[in-house]
Amino acid sequence: MLKYTDYDIVFQEVPNELTLAINISNCPNRCKGCHSSYLWDDVGEPLTEEVLAQLCKKYSSGLTCVAFMGGDAEPFEVARLAHYVGKELHLKTAWYSGKNSLPEQFPMTEFQFIKIGAYYADLGGLKSPTTNQRMYKILSDGRKEDITSLFWKK
Repeated sequence: MLKYTDYDIVFQEVPNELTLAINISNCPNRCKGCHSSYLWDDVGEPLTEEVLAQLCKKYSSGLTCVAFMGGDAEPFEVARLAHYVGKELHLKTAWYSGKNSLPEQFPMTEFQFIKIGAYYADLGGLKSPTTNQRMYKILSDGRKEDITSLFWKK
């Protein structure tokens, strides 16, 4: 069961989207230098369809996307909830994974955006041109378009 600790309305996590970013706990990656190490523990409240519906209703004015920040311990549960958000709540979905690749048979098309890649302090995060992390726009046919450069300061 996925658990979340907190959430926020953000403008920078997904390009051109007003996003409800939900922080998911029990992260198995434990990246050195992680800015959210509090998410390593199995803490928080269950993240259910009902919770998602309540949060999206609360922030419905202008909200265009829900981002699942983590959830690498249960990637297929993240995809199931993303399916619900897309089909029932009619919002775009994004997933921020700290893994360097997606699991086999992962249903990418449940998302419009997926970020993958562990955090390495010497390479930097998405805002750094030297990052190993990649942000992809997921096209309707399942292909990935790398949009990482949109995060780099010009």
